[in-house]
Amino acid sequence: MRAMIQDSHWLAQPPALAPALLGFVTEPGSLTERLMATGHRFGVQVLSQGAAHAHADEPTQLAIAADSLLYARHVLLTLDDCPVVYARSISRLDCPVWQPILDRGSRSLGLTLFGGLPQLQRGALHYQQLSAPHPLHQASPAQADSLPARRCRFVLDEAPMVVCEVFLPALKDFAR
Repeated sequence: MRAMIQDSHWLAQPPALAPALLGFVTEPGSLTERLMATGHRFGVQVLSQGAAHAHADEPTQLAIAADSLLYARHVLLTLDDCPVVYARSISRLDCPVWQPILDRGSRSLGLTLFGGLPQLQRGALHYQQLSAPHPLHQASPAQADSLPARRCRFVLDEAPMVVCEVFLPALKDFAR
């Protein structure tokens, strides 16, 4: 079953951003590779991983009931130890396809998604300017009124997984 994005706040077009930052937000390939290409030391800091409650706009993406638990991996992507992206990757709880892939410690998920899974199906990117009440904004370490974010749905062996990336204000210092 293919879930469609039903939350009207996630749009097909990105928000208005400075050109250098817009390039990161709209990167069609691996965000990890784009960050590594800055020449700064790239890292992944795992914040948490395991069972979590779904945000209001996530259950349709995974074809689960609104009150279901899901499997979530929360990380910070860093450049020179500075957090530049907060990411939440979600799949169905105990998903035999995605859980082993998400259980990767501080290794980047992006390198696997864009290099090691030829049968992977990737949906379109969708964007949102997150306001402070949004749970993804609240979970990020940023102190800002709003944050640009994108999300994408992947399907592997008929199992869905969603990656949402929130772009933190410090990224502008590396986006040239």
